[in-house]
Amino acid sequence: ALKDAGAGIEDVISTRVLVATTRQKDLGAAWEVVRDAFGDHDVPSTLMGVTVLGYHDQLVEIEAVAAVLDA
Repeated sequence: ALKDAGAGIEDVISTRVLVATTRQKDLGAAWEVVRDAFGDHDVPSTLMGVTVLGYHDQLVEIEAVAAVLDA
């Protein structure tokens, strides 16, 4: 989605990660994957455990907000 919008990971200004779990260990595991993907590009982020997500068997949802200059 970022590429299609002419953006990259460095253009992300915030993230929200929702994990369908009540276990803190699962939250940590999901967070590690997201942080690894972003590398040194550290942005304000929210990590939340939720009871259910929108699709059957969906375990994780990641929302990333990016800002790019309109050329």
